[in-house]
Amino acid sequence: MTNSQLSDKLKWFADLSELHQQNSFKIRSYTSAAFRIDKYPTQLSTMAIAEIEKIDGIGKSMVAKIEQLLATGSFDELNELENKTPQGVQQMFAIKGIGPKKIAYIWNELGIENTGELLYACNENRLAQAKGFGVKTQESIKKSIEFNLANANKFHFAKIEQLANDAFDVLNTFDYTTQLSLTGAIRRNCEIIESLEYCISVACDTDILIEFLKEKFSINTVLFENNTIQFKLHNTIPIIVYLSSEDDFITQLFHTTAAPNHLVKIKNNHTSIPTKTYTSEEEIYKEIGLQYIEPEMREGYNEIELAKTNKLPKLITYGDLKGTLHNHSTYSDGLNTLEEMAVYAKQCGFQYLGICDHSKAAQYAGGLNEAAIEKQHQEINSLNKKLEGFKIFKGIECDILGDGSLDYNEDTWKTFDFIVASIHSNLKMTEEKAMSRLLKAIENPYTTILGHPTGRLLLMREGYPIDAKKMIDACAANGVVIEINAHPYRLDLDWRYIDYALNKSVMLSINPDAHHTEGYHDMYYGVCVARKGGLSSSMCLNAFTVSEIENYFTKRKPK
Repeated sequence: MTNSQLSDKLKWFADLSELHQQNSFKIRSYTSAAFRIDKYPTQLSTMAIAEIEKIDGIGKSMVAKIEQLLATGSFDELNELENKTPQGVQQMFAIKGIGPKKIAYIWNELGIENTGELLYACNENRLAQAKGFGVKTQESIKKSIEFNLANANKFHFAKIEQLANDAFDVLNTFDYTTQLSLTGAIRRNCEIIESLEYCISVACDTDILIEFLKEKFSINTVLFENNTIQFKLHNTIPIIVYLSSEDDFITQLFHTTAAPNHLVKIKNNHTSIPTKTYTSEEEIYKEIGLQYIEPEMREGYNEIELAKTNKLPKLITYGDLKGTLHNHSTYSDGLNTLEEMAVYAKQCGFQYLGICDHSKAAQYAGGLNEAAIEKQHQEINSLNKKLEGFKIFKGIECDILGDGSLDYNEDTWKTFDFIVASIHSNLKMTEEKAMSRLLKAIENPYTTILGHPTGRLLLMREGYPIDAKKMIDACAANGVVIEINAHPYRLDLDWRYIDYALNKSVMLSINPDAHHTEGYHDMYYGVCVARKGGLSSSMCLNAFTVSEIENYFTKRKPK
């Protein structure tokens, strides 16, 4: 288990303990231990028990629980509490806006044991009358439940990609497999995945393949119809296997990869696909008079129109990235020191690091006051002399305050090479309020990059409402770069607006928002969605070389 997983389990135990009104001191100790472990720089799974015992705030009894967690994934007391708590009540913890005390009241006083009953109670206005709730809380709970229901059985690309590749490897061990490929949304690198899809041709009867699948994936039942096999992996993730002959494999792959609207647009273009054997998808697109369209772009937006006139861009690749911008260190809420972040970035082959710790308004994240900024800048100067062939740029993730102004003042802004301006507080806004804050921040001449423009967390939190095109127009008018926040839970700016931004000559930056060294690798997910939107390296800020970006920052700063 990772530190994050260990932390989640301990926090979960604390929540269940509070639900069951257990000792408050014990609850606080588990909450504290969860926090410390989540922030601890070394993975506990790699440490000896004697070393874990030396961590501040981790007593011997806690170490015993950690040892059991690492060995089994749970521990006895947690199992007991989970057995005492109905599944439906446990699921209520996913509802934003209510914690253990309110859930205990809903369960014990209102007799509600699942989210379906709770949603019905909200519709009947029962929670508005309940002690400690009220109309606003009831409406918040209702919206959260409806959001969760709408996103049920959906998965983040980053969470499921490895599973998709593992299943591919299993299918590839089938003795009679002749051709095999991922297909569908997972092949298009969609940010949200609802099923894992594969195209396969085999030199055997279907019954033999079905028995192989049952054995290898430990399933009892599969659905087979219309040359398609369907089953659920781990009883949650749908697997769809499309069967084809060897001659029809490429045609089947083409049809199953594309989003429905991509195929509709091809059909509406009065283009039919001749029935014949193809050796590649490039042949199919050539046959119907279109430039080859990469799988990521087959969504039915504007790719057909571009392909007709041979104007599809050369899509950006991970190898095009020359540096990493928007990263955090232990100066604010990161897990690694500034030097560790820089050294690892250099080891990854990058030419530069843009450090962007939180500004002082973000007190919850250890935001930097002016004295801390000066100290960090001194360390950056020292490291830039020490790290030959590598440069650290002085940045800050500057909070966009409630009135749209930026944290600090002009004297402080001048000390940075670049500023990422982001909204972190008061996220429950009307579109009018959100746009007012964003536009004022964009118009600030010191804003270099607009960070995670909608504040969304995929499958967890909708972003605040914005007029994306109006925001992009403002960035175009003020020379502001827009971030594609590459954290797989954000991927914000949404790829569906990339084409509009490019048409307005707005540059984008694929930023990891890394809070530890491994976070740099999230830029891979940013590249995946950037490709979906048609981004090329020439319009990506961190595809600039170190000298190019240094020149860009210098010219961009107000004189």
